[in-house]
Amino acid sequence: MSEAQVGIIGGSGLYKMEGITEMKKVKVSTPFGEPSDAILLGSLEGVSVAFLPRHGEGHRIGPSELPAKANIYALKSLGVERIISVSAVGSLREEIEPLDIVIPDQLIDATKGRASTFFTKGIVGHVSFAEPFCPVLRQLMFEASTKAGAKVHKDGTYVVVEGPQFSSKAEADLYRSWCADVIGMTALPEAKLAREAEICYATLAVVTDYDCWHPGYESVTTDMILTNLRKGVETVKKILKLLVPSIQQERDCACASALKYAIATDVKHIPQEKKKELGLLINKYLAE
Repeated sequence: MSEAQVGIIGGSGLYKMEGITEMKKVKVSTPFGEPSDAILLGSLEGVSVAFLPRHGEGHRIGPSELPAKANIYALKSLGVERIISVSAVGSLREEIEPLDIVIPDQLIDATKGRASTFFTKGIVGHVSFAEPFCPVLRQLMFEASTKAGAKVHKDGTYVVVEGPQFSSKAEADLYRSWCADVIGMTALPEAKLAREAEICYATLAVVTDYDCWHPGYESVTTDMILTNLRKGVETVKKILKLLVPSIQQERDCACASALKYAIATDVKHIPQEKKKELGLLINKYLAE
């Protein structure tokens, strides 16, 4: 039985949204270890939701240490089919201002060595990632953001960097030359793992700063990010209250069947331990 239809990955401020009922915390174990924290289950506008604090309570897990496999697997095990990722980002474009909302449509991976696939050690899978964010969920995000009165950018390229340090000016100039629009540290490997888990995934990005490239603004600091993020969270709450009930139960996007033709390994050559470990993701295809 599904515990939640929609997963929300973000900060602890989102737990205090007005209108959430039937709240309870659950601890979920996975073959990939423990997720970032206990998951809060509840109901928002009549829809069952699961909130996961990406960095753990108290923001104690850095971007390079996030247990992304465990986080995505845990949400999948609760029945989640859509993930709304709430993320703080820096702007790489003049027209994208602090406190704006961006709904990226593309990703550039500038991370270093993060584990970004469930398919290892005896099983190979190649999912399509041309559109890294679910286009259906993105459209619903845009509509909800517009209704909430936010200044929203419907698309953009999000470059994901390793962190935890912020960029140098030379790096910021490089990313701008790549036509990246926003910069952050958390959309990957989440988006790749969500696709492998056949979960629709999209990012609601809150712009907190101009990184370090803009001559008219001071370079980004943690205090600046947290101050603007606290302001942006109120807008995000309004968006989520409109977004979550607009999500249809049935899915007709490619995310829902991303693994159908992706598993390259012959079934009889997949180790039994991998079949057990990834059964939640692959069993329906192994039976065919």
